[in-house]
Amino acid sequence: MKQWEQYFRKVVPYVPGEQPNQPGMIKLNTNENPYPPSPKVKKAVEEFKTDNLRLYPDPASTVLTEALGMAYGLKNEQIFVGVGSDDVLATAFLTFFNSKEPILFPDITYSFYEVWAALYNIPYETLPLKEDFTIRKEDYYRKNGGIVIANPNAPTSLSLELDAVRDILEHNRESIVIVDEAYVEFGGESALSLLKEFENLLVVQTFSKSYSMAGIRIGYAFGAPSLIKALNDVKYSYNSYTMNQPSLYYGAEAVRDGEYHKEIIERIMKTRARTAESLRELGFAILDSRTNFLFAAHREVPAEIIFNKLREKKIYVRYFNKPRIDNYLRITIGTDEEMAVFIDAVSGIIKTSILTNH
Repeated sequence: MKQWEQYFRKVVPYVPGEQPNQPGMIKLNTNENPYPPSPKVKKAVEEFKTDNLRLYPDPASTVLTEALGMAYGLKNEQIFVGVGSDDVLATAFLTFFNSKEPILFPDITYSFYEVWAALYNIPYETLPLKEDFTIRKEDYYRKNGGIVIANPNAPTSLSLELDAVRDILEHNRESIVIVDEAYVEFGGESALSLLKEFENLLVVQTFSKSYSMAGIRIGYAFGAPSLIKALNDVKYSYNSYTMNQPSLYYGAEAVRDGEYHKEIIERIMKTRARTAESLRELGFAILDSRTNFLFAAHREVPAEIIFNKLREKKIYVRYFNKPRIDNYLRITIGTDEEMAVFIDAVSGIIKTSILTNH
């Protein structure tokens, strides 16, 4: 080892979902939206003046925060935006979790939480979900340096009731509680209504799922002005210009098209229900999804076998080789046509596997 290497910051990085690029593939492994962004976004792309790229973007991201404020009934000083919700969450970890007490989050949840905690030297504890993968809210009634809850949770797809979120907040008024709502539009209940009650609440959402804009990288957070100021103070201390000009304008146009946003969400939820029913008929146990994906386990055929057989057919789903969830597949909801091909492929795999004893 070279002398300087001993001073490297070493961390086990987050491993994102596989990003294959093959002709004729069906990609159901990274929870992307199968439909295009709003037509208003397409128009904004076509009309964007590239000459403006010679100028720095607005550090306050005003055009986007104003659009979000209008859509959600909030003031600009209650809104923070960043380069995807990962950037927003990472900034929140860096800003708020500086206690000697451990932060708390579930043992089965978004795996980036552990990475950020390790990166920033934040002590943390993971609290086991119950056997049915639900949160035991009473586990969070204890001293801590902060709490992070993905609601709905990934990869389990389950949503915690708003009353339970309120109870956790009631028992933790001295800690920052982050509710990560990347999937909330697909059937969850947002904690946004609790902002007036709790100044220690930060609600984080994203454009990557329901707005069909994973490739543009926009995330945002809602909270008390004091929390948003603290986030901006940290942001401005390392990069004032985190949001590029096109992202700001395209994001604002997406938010303004509420009708299209609602239409796409409803379409995905209907496809989700049909796909879940088809999978149950094939012998799968399906959790009650409030996301744009399903978390499914077959009663006879191991998940890893189904995962590998689907890959051979260029159909990609997510498999987690981890304790407690290593017999589950996470299946993103695609178009009706994609899900029909997926179900047909899974049906064949199940029948063949059972006949040949896997």
